[in-house]
Amino acid sequence: MVYQKYYTEKMKTYNLITAEQIARLEAQSCRCEDWSNVLVDPEFTPEFVRNVNFSGQIQLGAFRKVFTLAGGIQKHSGIFHATLHNVVVGDDCMIEHIRNYIANYVIGSGSYLENVTDIITYGKTSFGNGIKVSVLNETGGREVAIHDHLSSHEAYISALYRHKPELTEALDAMVAKYVESVSLPFGVIGENVEILDAMHIVNVNIGAYAKIKGASRLRNGSIISCAEDPVMIGMNVIADDFIVESGSRITDGVMISKCFVGQSCVLGHGYSASESLFFSNCQGENGEACSLFAGPYTVTHHKSTLLIAGMFSFMNAGSGSNQSNHMYKLGPIHQGILERGAKTTSDSYILWPAKIGPFSLVMGRHVNNLDTTDLPFSYLIEQQGATYIVPGVNLKSVGTIRDVKKWPERDRRKDPHRLDYINYNHLSPYTVQKMLSGIEILERLKEASGQRADNYCYKKAIIRNAALFKGINYYQTAIVKFLGNSLISRIQDADISTDENLRRALRKDTSVGAGQWVDISGLIAPASEIEMICSDVIDRKIDDVTELSERFRDVFTHYYSYEWTWAYDAIERYWQVDLSTITRVDVEEIVKQWKNAVVSLDKLIYDDARKEFALTTMTGFGADGDKTRRDEDFNAVRGGGFDDNPFVNEVLDHIDRKTSLGDLILSRLK
Repeated sequence: MVYQKYYTEKMKTYNLITAEQIARLEAQSCRCEDWSNVLVDPEFTPEFVRNVNFSGQIQLGAFRKVFTLAGGIQKHSGIFHATLHNVVVGDDCMIEHIRNYIANYVIGSGSYLENVTDIITYGKTSFGNGIKVSVLNETGGREVAIHDHLSSHEAYISALYRHKPELTEALDAMVAKYVESVSLPFGVIGENVEILDAMHIVNVNIGAYAKIKGASRLRNGSIISCAEDPVMIGMNVIADDFIVESGSRITDGVMISKCFVGQSCVLGHGYSASESLFFSNCQGENGEACSLFAGPYTVTHHKSTLLIAGMFSFMNAGSGSNQSNHMYKLGPIHQGILERGAKTTSDSYILWPAKIGPFSLVMGRHVNNLDTTDLPFSYLIEQQGATYIVPGVNLKSVGTIRDVKKWPERDRRKDPHRLDYINYNHLSPYTVQKMLSGIEILERLKEASGQRADNYCYKKAIIRNAALFKGINYYQTAIVKFLGNSLISRIQDADISTDENLRRALRKDTSVGAGQWVDISGLIAPASEIEMICSDVIDRKIDDVTELSERFRDVFTHYYSYEWTWAYDAIERYWQVDLSTITRVDVEEIVKQWKNAVVSLDKLIYDDARKEFALTTMTGFGADGDKTRRDEDFNAVRGGGFDDNPFVNEVLDHIDRKTSLGDLILSRLK
């Protein structure tokens, strides 16, 4: 029996259909090749089953519910004008006008299926689980096996840690084990699912509360919907070999093939993607993706935009953004990485291979295979074919801070089971270690070419004299801010009335956190912990996808303890102090520097925000009036003047709060 286990569990509550019920059904134009294979709920009544052909094993629930549709029309649950083969129909379902047939499915209670061509499962299938997606390298070599528990972090180590072939082998075995556990000869449609005006649905598992309206073809996939965060699949969508996670919306003619769509993603307006991964809160509209690794919050809106063979996160692609992996002799093997928070402007171009540092802005067309990973928060500007780097300037950009604040506010995930563990901090051991390296790089350039050189050359790019010196200052200010933040978080609520108490408050919670840190697609973590996880996977100490997820969650949970371990060591090196013997006088000096750094950086952001209210930005306002009309129009559209802007006021409030906090800590240290 196809549903032997399912039927065995339900035999106590379901009955064989009676002769009277059969007669009523046949009178209502229902047919069955063998009525003995039909089971019904004790409360089943034939009244609401008409013009239905049954074959194989059938189980029917009770039909009591009345659906109220848009416009106020009501329809009673039941089955009308359909062909069902090996189907379990839950209570209070509505199945109507199935143009072809439904075969080998369990349909949950309360689901509504109308005007569908066919819904079929054939053979034992994994519903998209185990499909290998060739990200980054179009020719293969970085394939990620997708499954419905996949996190951005697992995908990261799967794609990028190919220097550990034993890890790849262990991950493949882990996923294969999971795939076998979810492979079935029948599909499942969860409770309260809506499928309307769809065409072909083949080998697709559909989670509870999903809405599928007007989809053209869904083949070999899983839709992991839930009551808390339903999935929406809309008009003319074509999806092959896919997994879509909770809260996601795929609408308006989207075409995806061999794709993983993570939680609360939005794909629409004719977007197309192949061999690509999209993780939490990504958004793709109008453009195209190929071999894309889209980490959390990768956003692209424009028709002319292509993201290909690249890894991104917390990124917004400007119109016409493009990358090329076609300057090759052995195939399209080149790849690129824009680290977290990096952006591209309109009509930008990057020739792969390239690696762009965190929170950088790429403007223009760059063909020099850039590597700016150790110069974060920079502008990369093309002038007459050359790349100019402005180090650290994004640290004072109002846009950077606005982005950092909006990401957690725009987390659309409502599913209580979250797959990706996302750290939103723009200042962290990961970015600060790069700034420390950046200072060393800039100082070496200054020493090699002299302080008065007009330009400095760094990896085929140019840094102007003024930009180099300002970059050092920006990095130093941000480093002091971060290290001061970490220190103050340790002593803010502690007893620091004596030097001994102060030292006790500053003790490390753990030795974990020293050394290099990494960002594995949203999860900022010590490299040592990620290496430990990889080792445990290799040794088969972790052999289940849920166990792997739990390990990532554990690292995420302990972030601030690990951060303090790193900051502790960095503070000792940066200020040449020993925190085990430090005095309140020494800490007082650090707090003073922190206070100055925070305020000076906020003032730079404040000044940058003021530029948005300069006369040039008002051009085009008050089109038919004088200066007064222009100002009034500008204020009406922008929500008031500079002094009324919520973000500006927030910056001022931040200055006040941090100044007060600094003063409070200083008073307690005396």
